[in-house]
Amino acid sequence: MPQASCDKTALRQRARAVRAAIPPAGAAVAARAVARHFCASLALAGGAVFAGYWPLADELDPRPLMELLAERGARLALPGAARPGQPLAFHAYRWGDLLRPGPFGVMIPAEGVPVLLPDMVLVPLLAFDRQGGRLGYGGGFYDRTLEALRRARPALVAVGLAFAAQEVACLPHEAGDQRLDWIVTENGARRVA
Repeated sequence: MPQASCDKTALRQRARAVRAAIPPAGAAVAARAVARHFCASLALAGGAVFAGYWPLADELDPRPLMELLAERGARLALPGAARPGQPLAFHAYRWGDLLRPGPFGVMIPAEGVPVLLPDMVLVPLLAFDRQGGRLGYGGGFYDRTLEALRRARPALVAVGLAFAAQEVACLPHEAGDQRLDWIVTENGARRVA
């Protein structure tokens, strides 16, 4: 993505345009490639908890990866209803469980589903850089969540899932921004130093 400035508003607008330009068939191929690259590159401990997300609009779809993880014995979790200013809580999810509409149009687990502490978090994003920086939607939900989870579970791994076209050269880093440990695109998986 060409870069003219490091202004977050401008970056978000460009990132949304880049993502929206990816045709649905190409996005589906990319999602399957991300699943293959992830499974080939990241260690999958039996019974580990993977916190995923249900995709919005043109986000990279993590469901092919989540289905593969479930087939390999991983436990899955999805974020519940987001509360302003609070970290996300991840609720147990078995492949095929019914979901309900939540805030921002996100599908979330039914009420009363147990909360799980994840070992790895699959993180949606608008843009990323080679240093593991990510640009989200501006609400800070994943930054607060990763910060809280890293305090509770220092070995937590945050994996950004994105289309390769979402990479940017310049991404401003502010206090409270949480870096990714891995970035996986249709072109491969990269550990962030």
